[in-house]
Amino acid sequence: MSVLAAEWKKVRTSQLGRNASWMMFGQVISVVMQGVYFAILARLLGATDYGIFAGAFAFTNLAAQYSTLGSGPIFILYVSGNKPGFAVYWGNILFLTLTFGGVMVAVLTVLGHYILNPGSAALVIFAAIANCLCATLSTETGRVFQTFERMRTTAILNMSTNVARTLTAGGMLLTLHKATAFQWAFASTVVSALAAIAGVTCVTLTFGKPQIFPILFPKHGLEGFGHAIAGSTSNFYNDLDKTMLSHYGMNHANGIYTVAYRIIDIATMPIYSIRDAAMPRIFQRGQTQGISASAELARKLMRRTIPLGALLTTGTFLVAPLITIVVGKGYSESVSALRWLALLPLFRSYHQMTGSAMTGAGFQRFRTGSQLSAALLNFGLNLFLIPAHGWLGAAWASLITDGGLALINATLLRFCILRYGKTHKDTMQAVV
Repeated sequence: MSVLAAEWKKVRTSQLGRNASWMMFGQVISVVMQGVYFAILARLLGATDYGIFAGAFAFTNLAAQYSTLGSGPIFILYVSGNKPGFAVYWGNILFLTLTFGGVMVAVLTVLGHYILNPGSAALVIFAAIANCLCATLSTETGRVFQTFERMRTTAILNMSTNVARTLTAGGMLLTLHKATAFQWAFASTVVSALAAIAGVTCVTLTFGKPQIFPILFPKHGLEGFGHAIAGSTSNFYNDLDKTMLSHYGMNHANGIYTVAYRIIDIATMPIYSIRDAAMPRIFQRGQTQGISASAELARKLMRRTIPLGALLTTGTFLVAPLITIVVGKGYSESVSALRWLALLPLFRSYHQMTGSAMTGAGFQRFRTGSQLSAALLNFGLNLFLIPAHGWLGAAWASLITDGGLALINATLLRFCILRYGKTHKDTMQAVV
């Protein structure tokens, strides 16, 4: 017992342990707040309006990663070992987000009328502003504190955003009782904008003003674009199904499916918190010691995430019948949808860590390839399954996609270790 106590104390008092604890604390509070927010919103909108909103939100989220052109991962990669570079790389994030994010808002607003059903298309401008500008800035402010291993501030910022959304949805439920998808789209955009302003202000007060010039896009543009593609492919296979359900006018089915998928996302947050807390260390090991070192850290993390993923899978399957109690009888079909999707946390507990190991060592191109393959697989499956089976076809496609991604990442990571992991010199030559 004394040995176990000593090991636990070592983990708890280590920098990584403290960071993971703060991220876990923030995620626990976020899970609670997002669970309350989700339940309120589902009741506020009803299945059909929820599906209308989900279609617009998912569609804009497909392209949200291109708002920064990968400048966030570039910030972690080059500032984690070079703290004086903060001002320039932070300025790079702001410049690219405001310019390219604005372009994305305009493009998505136009395309939405050709891709989505009319109800969802009318909401695209609000969803695009919220996703491509506001939410992106909020994510990047958290990434700044993550880079400096200030997870406490990251957790507080995330909690504040979730609290604001929950209070807004709760206030609308108390005053309006029922709201349209349009009303909520407008309200959520305002909340997202306030959260983004608060995050940018917090970074400025803590670390200093950004330096916009010199513009780093010519120097890191290709590398950043690779990270953007990787991020967009992840969003692609996570949100394409909801976009296609909207395209086929299956708004009610979209609401049913999105409720179940949202519960899975909330359930997976503890796994993401472990990944996010470890990312600066994974980058440091990968850049200084090579792919073998980052893979070894990923393996240690999987000793925690895989059992946790199995527990989350079992838990979501067992508690699925509670959906109707929480969000209403109108979502009774979501019970079956959640049980079909219950394996996703287990798959994610594996492919998130193996993918992060490749990213941290500079082998983003391999991870991008695996995620692009998953995205194309997901598109093909949804194209065939959704028209015939509705939300059930979307669930089948999600299971096959995440399971396939876990196998692809495992294979690619093994290849990178065998091919480039002998010495750090070999790894650096491979990166170059």
